[in-house]
This record gives sequence, structure tokens and C-alpha cells, in this order.
Amino acid sequence: MLHFHSLDGLELHHTWATIGMFDGVHRGHQSILSLLVQEAHAAGSLAVVITFFPHPAVVLRGVQEPIYLTTSEERAELMGRLGVDVVVTLTFDQQLAAMSAEEFMRRASASLGLRRLLVGFDFALGRNRQGDIPTLRHLGEELGYGVQVIPEVSVDSARVSSSQIRKLVQEGSVEQAARALGRPYAIEGRVIQGDRRGRQLGFPTANLDYWPKKILPANGVYATWAWVGGSFANSERIPSVTNIGVRPTFQGVEQRVEAHLLNFNRDLYGQPLKLEFVAFLRPEQRFSSIDALAAQISADKQRAQEILADEP
Repeated sequence: MLHFHSLDGLELHHTWATIGMFDGVHRGHQSILSLLVQEAHAAGSLAVVITFFPHPAVVLRGVQEPIYLTTSEERAELMGRLGVDVVVTLTFDQQLAAMSAEEFMRRASASLGLRRLLVGFDFALGRNRQGDIPTLRHLGEELGYGVQVIPEVSVDSARVSSSQIRKLVQEGSVEQAARALGRPYAIEGRVIQGDRRGRQLGFPTANLDYWPKKILPANGVYATWAWVGGSFANSERIPSVTNIGVRPTFQGVEQRVEAHLLNFNRDLYGQPLKLEFVAFLRPEQRFSSIDALAAQISADKQRAQEILADEP
């Protein structure tokens, strides 16, 4: 999979493409991307995705709080796993937001050699969302591409959307989020030095330096899979228990993500680590003593082991 950050200089030919934010690459997105890949390859064409960063809500509405389900690189990697050949991540700024649908499609069509555009049933692009499906079809007649509309996808009788998944993750409903995503929700970063309280309790933890613009699950304790080495092909999957929160037993105030890897004793400082959230175990709470906290951590470990033992 090739990942570009501009249409400038691209000279592709006879491609099939789709356009969208695709944050999370959830099951609704996957239905579009899988069909794109299948039909593009059957036609002997490249499957191309045009996507954006930052999120339009950040640029147009000034959203400051964490909003992302995936980083740009995670999103491109997930698309590549689905068979997408080329991802173009464009910088979404005020200039791009002000571009008309016609101008955008002329540029995209020229750079990609576009022959087929696949879009969701409610898709629109360009200034004031003027580029709705009838408009795109009309432009396609002139520019030489056809438009194919993909119906919505539902999970548990509910429409799948990135906003819905953000809400589920923020509530700690990671099992429901996983069903909508088609995989566990994950965060990743490098392991940094903590205050070593977990080690003193007999439960050493890996303190994750995560991207702060990505949504965190609600404060609490989770059964997780820890991928040592991050997202790389040679990474190792280890069962783990992860705490998100401020450690109220120690009067903490800074939110942290700390994972205790089960039956694991290697040094992880400075290494990439990816955490997949499988199940919510309990809310974060303040304990009356260190012994009470240690006993609860032991119980959390046992429950996490039981949950993860049933995972493929």
C-alpha cells in the first residue's frame, strides 16, 4: 500500500476510488472499502482512498477535545490490510474547506485517472456540501467516471458511525465498540518511566505515552491485549490488565494509561506498545489501604485471564 499526502504530482490511471474521513475504519467503512477493492481489482484497476487530516470538525468547528479513533497512519494501515492500493491523506484546512465540489473533483479526477467513485448513501463533499450524489454523477458524465452508491451498514440493529463509536469508547463500552469496529479499540505509543508504584505492589506496569488527541476509554480497569512492538508484523501479543485514570488511592491528578502484562517480566522502556481493549472490568476507585488495592489487582488479573482465555 502506498500512502501519499497530496494529489500534486500524482499521475495514476484508470483508478477506482472512494472519498471520506473514515475515522476508525469501522464496519460501515469496511463494507465500502472491501467492495472498492474487490471490484477495482476485478477490473484490473487500483483501489484508491482519498481521506483527510485534521478532522473537519477541528477546522470548521474548533473542536479541541480528543476526537480521533485512529491516527492517520493507523487508518492507512487498516485500509492497506483490506487490500487498498493507494491512500491519499490530504491536509484539511480552510482553503480545502472553501473549495467547490467541482474544483475538487476535477483535481482528483486528473490526478487519479478516475473511472469509478464509490460513496456512502448520504455522502457529500465540497463547500457547503454542494457535491451531493446527483452533483457528483453530473460531474462524472463530463469527467469520465461513474458513481456507485453503497447502502448503510447496521450492527445490533443500529447504524454504524464514527460518532456512535466515539460515544461507546468514552463510556467504557469497549465490547460494543469492538462489534461496530470489527476489532477491539486500540491505542498505542511508547513506554515511558512512571513512578514505579505498581512494581512496589508486585504488579509492574508499562506507562504508555499515547497521542492525546485520540479518544481514551472511560477511566477504569480493562482486560486488554498488549502488543509488544506496537503494530508491527513481528510484534508479540500478551494478555494484560490496563488501568486508565488518576490513581486516586495515591491522590493522583494526572490521567495515565498503565498496563500490567501477565506473566511478563522484560524491560519495555522506550519500546512501542499497542493496547487492544477487550472488556471493561470495573470503574477506577480509591482503596482504603495498599493491601486492599493489591488484593483487587489480583482479582482483576484473574478475571482478565478468564476473559482473554476465551478470545481467539
